[in-house]
Amino acid sequence: MRSLLPDRAVIGLSGPELRGFLQGLITNNVEKLAPDVPLYAALLTPQGKILFDFILADDGVGGILLDCVAGAREALVKRLSMYRLRAKVEIAPRADLAVVAGWGETKPQGAFPDPRLSALGWRMIGPKEKLQGGADYLSHRLSLGVPEGADFGSDRIFALEGDLEDLNGVAFNKGCYVGQELTARMKHRGTARKRLLSLTAEAALPQPGTAVMAGQTGIGEITSVHGTRGFALIRLDRLDETKGHALAANGISVKVAKPAWLSA
Repeated sequence: MRSLLPDRAVIGLSGPELRGFLQGLITNNVEKLAPDVPLYAALLTPQGKILFDFILADDGVGGILLDCVAGAREALVKRLSMYRLRAKVEIAPRADLAVVAGWGETKPQGAFPDPRLSALGWRMIGPKEKLQGGADYLSHRLSLGVPEGADFGSDRIFALEGDLEDLNGVAFNKGCYVGQELTARMKHRGTARKRLLSLTAEAALPQPGTAVMAGQTGIGEITSVHGTRGFALIRLDRLDETKGHALAANGISVKVAKPAWLSA
């Protein structure tokens, strides 16, 4: 199956100082990026909270294609341009390109594996007029419990709380980047007590910001809603204490699931 992703957009990056520029900004190690080795990464606030997450793909001619949330592309271009200063880097929206995701079939020529989780399948960036696919990618992603984009919000969730480490989005053995100090401290001190977890209900979930309750005890809050599915930022210690107790959000019965790929 494959799906054209209208909620994704592409930014083209090029220039002789491109990789060094990105290496000092984003959470992953740009030196590992290669034609068939994409990267998942994020740009954080100086306090370590997620502003943007994205997938980086080598374009084969010395540049990089950045696959991001369509609604965030303009803001991401602006943020990258702010950090560029005098670096010899070109940053441009690529309205001529689109993104396709596929799963349950052989990866076609020109596609690359999704760097977050093998079960997500593959992705391809190419000319809009040549790409097609109608399968329900959102349901596929939600079934695997993988958050992205609006599930994090902007400047709301720390990188490790957003599961970025388990989704191969953080390199702890690279140099400094924006937000690196606090991210490393949370990792080594084990202070990330919350995680972004899947949330499901039989009825439509209430709006983001609604508390998830175990009786009279709050264990987290909803961060995003996709009908009867969504994500919530949950205190793991409090979740462990609720074994056998019903959970609810604004009176609606909900279930919280910790995906198998999450190590916390």
